[in-house]
Amino acid sequence: MTVVDSMAVPSVLIAESDPWTRDLLKHVVLSVRCDVQLDVCEEGRQAFTLLSQKTYDLVIADADLPAMGGLDLLRTVRQRRSSPVRAFILLSDRSDIASVREVLPLAPTAYLTKPLDIGGLTRRLQGLLLSAGQEVLCGVPGLAPGMTLIRFLAQHRATSDGAPLMIDAEAAVRHSIGPVGPDLALLEQQVRTDPQISAVLIAAANSAARHPVSPAQTLSQALQSLGPGRSMNLVLGLTLKQRGQLSDPCLSDYAEQQWAVSRRAAGYAYALARMLNLDHQRCYCAGLLHRLGDLAVLRCLQEWQLAGGALDTRVIDESLAEFGAAYGSALRTRWRLPLELRELIAAIYHLGGGVYSREALVMNLVGQMVKLTTEEEISELANCKTARLLRVGTPELLRLIQAPEGCV
Repeated sequence: MTVVDSMAVPSVLIAESDPWTRDLLKHVVLSVRCDVQLDVCEEGRQAFTLLSQKTYDLVIADADLPAMGGLDLLRTVRQRRSSPVRAFILLSDRSDIASVREVLPLAPTAYLTKPLDIGGLTRRLQGLLLSAGQEVLCGVPGLAPGMTLIRFLAQHRATSDGAPLMIDAEAAVRHSIGPVGPDLALLEQQVRTDPQISAVLIAAANSAARHPVSPAQTLSQALQSLGPGRSMNLVLGLTLKQRGQLSDPCLSDYAEQQWAVSRRAAGYAYALARMLNLDHQRCYCAGLLHRLGDLAVLRCLQEWQLAGGALDTRVIDESLAEFGAAYGSALRTRWRLPLELRELIAAIYHLGGGVYSREALVMNLVGQMVKLTTEEEISELANCKTARLLRVGTPELLRLIQAPEGCV
């Protein structure tokens, strides 16, 4: 094992085709050394080109990269006499003896099988990227001269990491280990109320790199598609992202309010859809995710504040009103959440023209239910077009609204 010079900033190349695994690897590396010079790519030819242009201290590559596999990439690197790579970690889905024997003559620094052992990978990276006792601290970059909050939020809309975590994700993973190992049912029970975790797992299950036969539209479907190991990797990966949890008390209070609305909408949607013999799990998920954009704005406001920007309740309210919907739409599109799920989320806010499903009607009614404050308003809601189409009257609405949140 070679350790980089403690005076130098190491350079790392990550080559991984799956965007969510690539993002996980990126944040594991940054959690070990935040100042690392990091390049990422999604296929072998890109990695080969980068290796021809630059010397890296460490390469992390998947064995099954498109265009040029990680094994061929490692073979090419080892044959090169000039500008050698100091360390090379090869990732693979295969752990059979033949696959391991094929790799050994090329002397990889490590051959790691998926799903990854995040703790083990972190310890390896600490040995490769840090000298003994070394600690690297990175501050938050200051705001560019003349930067305004409106411009800051507009610039970050396309690159937002999403919502802050609303539960203790590490504890959730710990509590999901059953007597015989990771338990998907326990994991779902632990994380099902967190919008960020649900959205990320659904997005990862539908990743183009996985070529799903049918899209996962609920957390349960996503967990079954990903499997226990990969699911837990992704959940733990979210805890590694910088400022993934809100530290400012005021922003945390706003996030709790948005989360409460999300959970209430999810509960109403679940119960109403179940009452009408519709897809209650998908409706629950749509309700839970409908404030994802607002939560993402709050996380971005934390970045603004840490960079030196001023913040008060008026500014927070205005930012949510102006950017909440835009951030949510951008995230759902960029993460490629299934169109059917996105349509249900959109129905919470308004119904478009043309024909719409009964599930969309449920979500539209739920969107109105979460705004109710008095019993008189409930009676008025029972007379609206959406309630009439669903044949849901005042008694049913009262029963749904008065039910405890945990009933679902």
